[in-house]
Amino acid sequence: MRVLLLSKACVVGTYQRKLEEIAARGVELLAIVPDSWRDERGELRLERTHTEGYELRSVPIRWNGNFHLHYYPTLAHHIRTFQPDLVHIDEEPYNFATWHALQAAKRANAKTIFFSWQNLYRRYPPPVSWMEAHVLQHTDAGICGNQASLAVWRKKGCSKPLFVIPQFGVDPQIFPFQPSHPTDRPFTIGYLGRFVPEKGADLLVQAVANLPNRAQVRLELVGSGPQQAQLQQWVAELGLAEQTRFVAWMPSTQLPSYLPSLSVLVLPSISRPNWIEQFGRVLVEAMACGVPVVGSTCGEIPNVIGSAGLVFPEGDVPALTGLLSQLQESPALRESLAQAGRERMLAHFTQAQIAQKTVEVYRSVF
Repeated sequence: MRVLLLSKACVVGTYQRKLEEIAARGVELLAIVPDSWRDERGELRLERTHTEGYELRSVPIRWNGNFHLHYYPTLAHHIRTFQPDLVHIDEEPYNFATWHALQAAKRANAKTIFFSWQNLYRRYPPPVSWMEAHVLQHTDAGICGNQASLAVWRKKGCSKPLFVIPQFGVDPQIFPFQPSHPTDRPFTIGYLGRFVPEKGADLLVQAVANLPNRAQVRLELVGSGPQQAQLQQWVAELGLAEQTRFVAWMPSTQLPSYLPSLSVLVLPSISRPNWIEQFGRVLVEAMACGVPVVGSTCGEIPNVIGSAGLVFPEGDVPALTGLLSQLQESPALRESLAQAGRERMLAHFTQAQIAQKTVEVYRSVF
């Protein structure tokens, strides 16, 4: 089977392990990616990290950074020359890139599959609504990153086969289990993500400030975004400046060595009318390394964590403070959660498992 996969997400090097796993399952794979993708974190440059067994080809992108309007002007040429049996469009069905790729694929008589994280029901004005309806009518199948996304597309009238598979998993060899945390090291609380209100980093700062033994705590805030200056101001006002480090976005290849430096990773997301957490991949990466995880009840977070971490009601700062205090005072609890997290990752979220399920979807449309 010849598959062309179009994915801006695969500029991230660790995500490319899924592509290697797909290729290892008898798929002749061409992955089309841009040289970079721009968002509120800045410009994410293509990391050629895992490229065995398939071709990773970078192509020009138009409207880079515009989630809804970007597209790949030379894509039709690559489809014509590669002649895929199937085009996997790793994009939301309402994006112009998806509609554009679908037209090129159909002209080449290739089957198509889209991918969606969309877990909120939204209505769009024309022409976005027209493109979305066309994709839902003419695609051959869809992959949804969570159950809520599947429900959205059924409600929108999609009658095509839909499958629930996370977009990417974790390679247990790249993210090795490293659960030992020296007792003489400060209790280190980490956050990795965008600095925007819905991700809740400000709530984490407040929770750390309220810890009974906060003098023994370090806080690491990794990321970037429009809220960064405000977060830095709050850290200073709460007397945490000496204990807090802001870390710029790091290449994905550095995460396996960075995550084990944390005593706990927190994802304190907060629902908004136009957004709820779709997955929280950093949770799975931390669990793989034996880092205990704490997450809010926002969106998909509780389903990702399961019983392998701690969950608090979103927006509840005292509850988050209580959980962090428990973890700070109990090395045994941290050790138990470290083991449970690794086991949950191995059971549900490896790149090999996700690749296998994805290839099964490919085969199902023929």
